[in-house]
Amino acid sequence: MSFSFEIVLVAVLGVVAVASGAALLRMYGMLKRQRVATAVADQRVSEREAEAAHLASQRLPALIESLDRGAPDAATGDLRHPHLAGTGTDIAYQRVLEQVRAALVKAAEQADDAAGAAVQSATRSLQPLVYELQVAVSGLVDTARDDQILGLVHRVDHSASQLARRLQTLGVLTGTWPGRQREDTLLLEAVRGGVSRIRDYGRVQTPRPESVHLAGRYVEPLGLLLAELMDNGARHSAPTTPVEISVLETHTGVSIEVHDAGPGMPSEVLAEARRRVGGRDRVRFTKLGTPAAYGLLGVGVIAGRYGFRVGLDSEHSRHGGIRVVVQVPRSMLVAPPLPTPEPAVQPAVEHSPNGAPGPGPALSGSSGSREPAPSYAVAEDGLPVRRSRHAAPSPGNFSLPEAEPPPEGAGRSLAAFVQGTRRTLDPQEPQP
Repeated sequence: MSFSFEIVLVAVLGVVAVASGAALLRMYGMLKRQRVATAVADQRVSEREAEAAHLASQRLPALIESLDRGAPDAATGDLRHPHLAGTGTDIAYQRVLEQVRAALVKAAEQADDAAGAAVQSATRSLQPLVYELQVAVSGLVDTARDDQILGLVHRVDHSASQLARRLQTLGVLTGTWPGRQREDTLLLEAVRGGVSRIRDYGRVQTPRPESVHLAGRYVEPLGLLLAELMDNGARHSAPTTPVEISVLETHTGVSIEVHDAGPGMPSEVLAEARRRVGGRDRVRFTKLGTPAAYGLLGVGVIAGRYGFRVGLDSEHSRHGGIRVVVQVPRSMLVAPPLPTPEPAVQPAVEHSPNGAPGPGPALSGSSGSREPAPSYAVAEDGLPVRRSRHAAPSPGNFSLPEAEPPPEGAGRSLAAFVQGTRRTLDPQEPQP
């Protein structure tokens, strides 16, 4: 019996050992899987922490810098771990970046609007004063007689013109009309009007007279646009060099070229200048710099508003500087005005001795000017001495012949005729 009990005990212990081993194996597998899952979770947490740090240190600063450069549609950067694309983390970070972008764009627009309103208010308050100054100076120019005073007045007048031009350009940047409406005029007059508004006007070489006429609504914008371009070329070239202007009539309109003899522009500066004169970007008053550089921005706004096309290049400059080409479409041109006819001078009506109207004195030349009235001899009774009916003026000589004395009693007869007429019209007229 004891032997059988031992066998049973061994068998039971064997079964228990086998069961315990299986359980231990299962527990070991579970622990291993848990350890792997924990490592994966730790890795995911570490990746997301690294993405958060990448967002704060790289992607957000890059977005802010691109917005500060005026590129609101700039990319927000890539993920540090590309396999997270499309995950909840990526979607959440994209929302953060878009919210930051929207907030910064709105803040920048509000700041620009406030700055633009301030500039517009200051411009509108200063422009009338400048115009009054120009009117007063023009009066001094017209009345001054002393050469020294006249020279000083001209300098003041020229400075006032430059100040008015800069205020006009600032006004254009805020959306106002560049100046008063003008009549149709020669395109060359618009060019010369722009020349008179820059400091170094004496260096500008204008082209020969042309017969092209510009519609009145484009005269002031074109003059202001050219003034800014010529001033830019003159300021960036040596004071002893010229700024040349040429005009070429083409099939599509007129091309105006401005050539300076400056050092040119580096490629990045030239690209920025082309962007400004293109007029496609928003004008940001908070980014004008110190001192404020807004001349080319004004050119771009005027070109975009009225339809001029402005191009810059350094390859075709005559003197190694910059060439500016302003294209004026044919739709802005008008036909030359018809010559105004001279007003016809009505000849004076004379009366022949028998009272019938006769031809007046002859006119001289094609200008319609009248020959000086002849001086008539006057008789004692106050009537003019009659001319001879037989004498005729020689061809080309408009002087009148000598007069004959009237017959005796001619004055008394005419006086009686006049008095008789008066009594007929007015019975109360006293008898002579």
